[in-house]
Amino acid sequence: MSLRNDTAPVSRLRIVPLGGVEEIGKNMTVFEYEDDIVVVDCGSIFPKEDMLGVDLVIPDVTYLVEKKRNVRGYLFTHGHEDHIGATPYILRQVPAPLYGTKLTLALVDLKLKEHRLSGIPMQVVQPRDEVRLGRHFTAKFIHVSHSIAGACAIALTCPAGTVVITGDFKIDYTPIDGHVTDLSTFASLGEKGVLAMLCESTNVERSGHTMSEMKIGSTFENMFRDAKGRIIVAMFASNIHRMQMVIDNAIRYGRRVCFIGRSMINVSRVAMQIGELRIPEECIIDVDSLDQFPDEEVLVMTTGSQGEPMAGLTRMAYAEHRKLQIRQSDMVIISATPIPGNEKFISRVINQLYRCGAQVVYEAMAEVHVSGHARQEELKLMHALVRPKYFIPVHGEYRMLWQHAELAESMGMDSQNIILPEIGQVIEMGPDGCYLAEQVPNGGVLVDGLGIGDVGNVVLRDRKHLSQDGLIIVAMGINRDDRRLVSGPDLISRGFIYVRENEDVIESCRDVVRRILADSNLGGENWPALKNRIKDELHRYIMEKMKRNPMILPIILDI
Repeated sequence: MSLRNDTAPVSRLRIVPLGGVEEIGKNMTVFEYEDDIVVVDCGSIFPKEDMLGVDLVIPDVTYLVEKKRNVRGYLFTHGHEDHIGATPYILRQVPAPLYGTKLTLALVDLKLKEHRLSGIPMQVVQPRDEVRLGRHFTAKFIHVSHSIAGACAIALTCPAGTVVITGDFKIDYTPIDGHVTDLSTFASLGEKGVLAMLCESTNVERSGHTMSEMKIGSTFENMFRDAKGRIIVAMFASNIHRMQMVIDNAIRYGRRVCFIGRSMINVSRVAMQIGELRIPEECIIDVDSLDQFPDEEVLVMTTGSQGEPMAGLTRMAYAEHRKLQIRQSDMVIISATPIPGNEKFISRVINQLYRCGAQVVYEAMAEVHVSGHARQEELKLMHALVRPKYFIPVHGEYRMLWQHAELAESMGMDSQNIILPEIGQVIEMGPDGCYLAEQVPNGGVLVDGLGIGDVGNVVLRDRKHLSQDGLIIVAMGINRDDRRLVSGPDLISRGFIYVRENEDVIESCRDVVRRILADSNLGGENWPALKNRIKDELHRYIMEKMKRNPMILPIILDI
């Protein structure tokens, strides 16, 4: 791979990954040709463990904001959070029309309504539909199998050539909905010639083929046949096909369905409205009505398959749910695999469910989950069909991208034509070759409640400090004119020590502050320096006496 040569005045396709590489999540890729920009996916990612209090992480779109007049549209491969989760936040900054399949746009629209964002044009597409975007781009949607209905790959064509973005996919010959991955269209594109392919890498470490969704149908049927009490199934709300399979088994064995968890309720309602989920009205019950039915007639569909602290299953496990408590007769099925980084959360919830006496079934024990991502043999088939000139592995951590590059090379691709992308690195392709250009602003923007981007490294550092070492507030009243102490100093401890049992420690800390005040000029102009001195000397004293490092916050009241 070469650095850009600016001597040749040619138009090139610019590909800019703003997320989804060197990580699983936050998928967003910018395609730019002259004055037209098209964005594929607009995803979020779970915050890391050290991002205390952060709800969501979304891509940094500074580059798009600077060129927002050129953005012709957002194309969505499917409706998972790591592909649509950032949409309402980013559309406020860079509005443009949205394109996707029926369920995908229904889920996006649900998010926009929650954020009171309106007036954004949406165009529902069908597989094999083509849409024109600006003067230079044409996008063709290609049906693929995945763990959500309406998943598509996208063939994006411009004067530089055609780029195939696979999105998340697997090659399932017996999918629940009967619609297999459209291999013939991929083969047709390969025959015509493909400039580049961006292919997902999630399961590249796993050999063979991904198991068909149909395979777990018999597992669910056996469990529903044998279960004596309530069945509680935790899964991703967006996996409509699996939800339909579970509900069909529930109805077959005389159970009614109760949805718990905001996303489970919202997604199931939307899916029923657009015909993707079919449940007889008389089979749906509200959470308030659960106790009116015998346990053997109840199925609960809930959120929490990733051990999220506020999700339905977690609150049930820890007896924090207002309407439903786990019983010893319950069978809890966790129909999901941990997203990397969430393993500890799920393990804690499973342990707690066992403490409650429930029968717990998860992936390590039975076939209650299959991946929606292609393994090595399916990836090889995609490479063989598409035969791109250049290959860019995406949707994976760095080791996955590297292994996918090796897989492509093993199939005969020239290593010089394989680009391991970095977030924000511009890749340019044109008739004169492929080049690495400049690095654009990139990274993660933290969403905390209604605040977007106002939590940075300094705030996170303070939160971590507070969570680990606690806080001491030193409050005192000083008469600015007389330069004398009027009240205090009073010490308030939060998360440091329990004051009633450690009065001697608090009093000795108060003595340290008194000595500082007695030795200082209390004029208002000296207060900033006085606060710093209190902070430094009290910190040294506590470290010497207790080997602790609380945050110290001096407050001076002008009396």
